[in-house]
Formats: sequence, C-alpha cells, structure tokens
Amino acid sequence: MATNLKRKKKAEVMEDDGSMTLTGHLKELRNRLIICAVVFVVSVVITLMYADRLIDLLTAMGQGYYTFVSIAPQEKLMQYFRVSLLAAFVITVPVALYQIYAFAKPGLKKSETFFLKLVILLGLALFCVGVLFAYKLMMPFMLRFLSTGIEGAEYIQTTTSIESYVNLCLTMFVIFGCVFEMPLVTIILSKMGIIYPELLKKVRGVAIVCIFLVAAVVTPPDIVSQCMVALPMVLLYFISIFLSGIFYKPKSDHEDEDDDTEDDE
Repeated sequence: MATNLKRKKKAEVMEDDGSMTLTGHLKELRNRLIICAVVFVVSVVITLMYADRLIDLLTAMGQGYYTFVSIAPQEKLMQYFRVSLLAAFVITVPVALYQIYAFAKPGLKKSETFFLKLVILLGLALFCVGVLFAYKLMMPFMLRFLSTGIEGAEYIQTTTSIESYVNLCLTMFVIFGCVFEMPLVTIILSKMGIIYPELLKKVRGVAIVCIFLVAAVVTPPDIVSQCMVALPMVLLYFISIFLSGIFYKPKSDHEDEDDDTEDDE
C-alpha cells in the first residue's frame, strides 16, 4: 500500500522520460517560496533585536552635524520597524536569488548556467559596493555640506526628524546601488545583442556629459561632491565598454536567415 502511494506521488511530479511535470514544478516553486518566507520572518525577528544598532549605523554619518528628533509619537518606533524590515529584506535577497537559480538550473544549458551565476553574483557585489560607497564617502560629505556648507544664519539649528533622515539615507543607498549596476546592465544588453562596444565608444562623450548632469542633480551644488559621484560613474562606463567587448556576440548570417524565415512563416 505504502509502495503504491509513493509510486503515485512520484508519477504526479515526474514524466515517463524523467522530466518534471507542471504539478512537480509548481510544488517545487511553492517549497522555494516557503523557504524565502521563512528566512524573511526569522530575519525580521533577529534584526528587530538589533534595530537600535542599525539606527546607530545610519545616524553615525550625521552625528556632529544634526540633532535627531522624533516629531510624532510613533515615529521612532516606526523607523525601528522600517529599518528592521529592510535589513531582513537584504538578508533574504541572496537566499531568494539562489532559489531562483536552483529552480531554473535544470532547464538551462551549461553556458546559460554560468551566465546566470555571473549575473546573480556580480549584481549582488556591485549593489553592495554602491551602497558602501554611499555610506563611507558620499553621505558623510553630503551631510556635512548640507549642515555647514552654507554660511550665514548661524542662529538656525540643524535639526532633522529621524524619519526624514532615514528616508534620505535609504534613497541615496538605492540610487548608488542601482548606479553601480551599470556594468551588469551592459553585460546583459551586450549578450542580447542590443548594444555593442562600438556604440558605447561612439556616444561616450554624450554619456560623460549626461553622467555629470545626473551627478549635479543628486548631489549638493558644489564641484567636489559632483566629482565624487561622477568620476566613479565615468569609470564604470569605461568598464562597461570593456565588458561589452567580452560578452557581445553579433548575430551570424545564418541566424539572420533563420529569423527572416520565421518572419515569413
């Protein structure tokens, strides 16, 4: 009886040729989502225990320049929960990406598996580097400039609510984390054949001007902070040109003929 039940369950998830059925894929997806949910919940509980230390890490950049206040009864508590949820999300992201990789791996070729690994690892690494750059270099300089860089009106106290401060920090972290993903985006688009090294070299002058314009928008109005943002972005752009040359594969004539044949059909 038990043996027949095991065979029946196996038949529900496996085809005769050894491939997994749709039901089997859905069950596997459900199990992987459950793993991600469990990791997130456990991470929330753990990070709540260290929420005060996480807030200390954020406010350390502005201490000496700002006096932090809570202007609403629930504001301080809500920021503790907010930072804890964000930290739990950050912890869960690598687990979720691994689950995506493990779910997709059986249906990928060896070269596609390597490319997916590269995208996941490089994406995580670049985002972390961008956040670290903002935390260590950009944010302290920006906060110092915004509090003391404008002369006059010395009687005005530099006080900020903890909610506004956390909003600014998280916004800048996301911006710089996304900006540092430029090489990864270039790799993906080059692999798809959408962009190529010659195009990036041709428009590099326009791209550099645009980079400095973006840096001027997201930074205080001084040349030093603008250069601190623009120069890493320019460096990333030239790195992107180099990576595009590695991963770009132009379509062969044979592939173009196949595409034309499919369009005719």
